[in-house]
Amino acid sequence: MIQELIRKNIKDLKPYTSARDIYNHGILLDANENSFGSVVDSSGELLNRYPDPLQLSMRKRLSEYLGVTFNKLFFGVGSDEIIDLLIRIFCVPGHDSIMILEPTYGMYKVAADINDVKSNTILLNKDFNIDTETVINNWNNSIKIIFLCSPNNPTGNLLNKESIRTLLQKINSIIVVDEAYIDFAGEENSCIGLLNEFPNLVLLRTFSKAWGLAAIRLGYCIADEEIINYLFKIKAPYNINSLTRKAFQVAFSNISKKDGFVTSILSEKQFLINELNKLNGIEKIFPSDTNYILIRIKNASVIQKKIADEGIIIRDRSNQPNLENCLRITVGTHDQNIKLISLLQKALNK
Repeated sequence: MIQELIRKNIKDLKPYTSARDIYNHGILLDANENSFGSVVDSSGELLNRYPDPLQLSMRKRLSEYLGVTFNKLFFGVGSDEIIDLLIRIFCVPGHDSIMILEPTYGMYKVAADINDVKSNTILLNKDFNIDTETVINNWNNSIKIIFLCSPNNPTGNLLNKESIRTLLQKINSIIVVDEAYIDFAGEENSCIGLLNEFPNLVLLRTFSKAWGLAAIRLGYCIADEEIINYLFKIKAPYNINSLTRKAFQVAFSNISKKDGFVTSILSEKQFLINELNKLNGIEKIFPSDTNYILIRIKNASVIQKKIADEGIIIRDRSNQPNLENCLRITVGTHDQNIKLISLLQKALNK
């Protein structure tokens, strides 16, 4: 099934073979590196040498954490690189298309536009969940990838897992489920348990949220080994640098800190919801399985700008389908949340 979906030129592609694909140890005089060293003290990392193109140590460590085999894992420069690579693997420019369920993360469409791939847009239902019948009725053979985000950005809710299962069963496309925020929703709500059943499922995850590592630009996907092999086939030779690898290693020596962040963020989210419920002028607080809250409020763009003038920045999402007058608020520290509530109250009372 996967072979049927992959572009012919990608199947036939002879990939670039880097020096480190062949040899990783010894006196390395094969890649025109600086044999004398680096101008930067790298705390043990050999910055004068190219990093491991196969990401082996990272994949093996992550496989232990997730309980999946390492050959089902691939790291990218953020999830965004993986989104772009998947479109390049499966979608013929100017011919094939993707499907996105709006409102959702904007990079799916941007990546498709960059690759000259059409985006077919279907609206989520009134509860911001999947209308499986509408998706199936609007699917056609040119749609090679369907992008789903669960929990969804910016609405904050988990998508129904049984609806995702139905699409996996009935549609001959790659189904990408972006789980960037799954740490806040609980692993039991992940689609990771469906991977062995459906080879057309790809899960995206990131270290930018719960792990607090947005600056290192590291994401990963979990997928069938056949898809992983194609990702390695077309990626840049050394897409994950050694400093990023070092940060990853440090993070995995302190998993409990990440878990502590999640606990604190969820506690502060509940505090924010309680305080927001006390304010007049907020029309709706949407359910959230993430580290942010979506609210509907009168004159959202005006309120957002007033708060920004006072130094607190929240996101106006009013330009997305069915999100008129909606603002997205990332959960901050307790002091930041108190200040936000105070400014919101002030802005609403003017």
